[in-house]
Amino acid sequence: MSEIVDGPKPKHAQLREILRRLAEDELAPGSPIPSERDLAERYGVSRITVRAAVGQLVAEGLLTRAKGRGTFTARRRLDAQLYLESFTDDMVHRGLTPSTDLIGCTRAVPGTATAAALDLGPQEPAFRLTRLRRADGVPLAVERGWYSPRMLPNLDRHDLAVSLYTLIADSYGVQLDHAHQTVWAEAADPDTAKLLEVRKSSPLLVFRRVASSAGRAVEDMTSWYRGDLYQVTMQLDRTVPGSGPFSAKGGTR
Repeated sequence: MSEIVDGPKPKHAQLREILRRLAEDELAPGSPIPSERDLAERYGVSRITVRAAVGQLVAEGLLTRAKGRGTFTARRRLDAQLYLESFTDDMVHRGLTPSTDLIGCTRAVPGTATAAALDLGPQEPAFRLTRLRRADGVPLAVERGWYSPRMLPNLDRHDLAVSLYTLIADSYGVQLDHAHQTVWAEAADPDTAKLLEVRKSSPLLVFRRVASSAGRAVEDMTSWYRGDLYQVTMQLDRTVPGSGPFSAKGGTR
């Protein structure tokens, strides 16, 4: 690594660039960086200087602090795929290993918005499914979804820790072919934060997707993705109506 020298450039700025190169070029995502004490001794600077340099990189999202554990290089964010695809297929295409923790599947009467989305009658129950989705063992998303009992009878009797879209296609002959998705930001509530192994009120990206097959509603699912590991990128084209500087349209993942 480079040395820090006396000169017009502040020492904290010099150290920040050294740590930036270390995080971007030498360390794998999620790797620990040296402690404040080690960095101060290695570069002959005060711990206040170290804190300033590290703090700026944390603010940029290049480093992340874990209370009681130290400072780590941030994991690279995954781009949301703006087309209809299962989480399992999405992760496999990225070269990651997907896995699922089944939190629960029950029959319950959904709220008005979900009942309307799934075209259910008054007080008609649906399947409520909650799952934790992982990529290479790292918790990435919590899914809480409602599923039509008309389209997917006895859904709760299946192994729901597998790719749900594959299960739906293989067991019911139902191929999801259309969806409407809304995305917003939200702070993690205590239950979601615990599942995702983040602090309460950490930033999350929330996706609500209503998916159908041949015009018949099948799924109303909301997913909470870790904001430090996930992002949305969209291409905007001024030649497409409604895609001006203050509006954007995307498909579904």
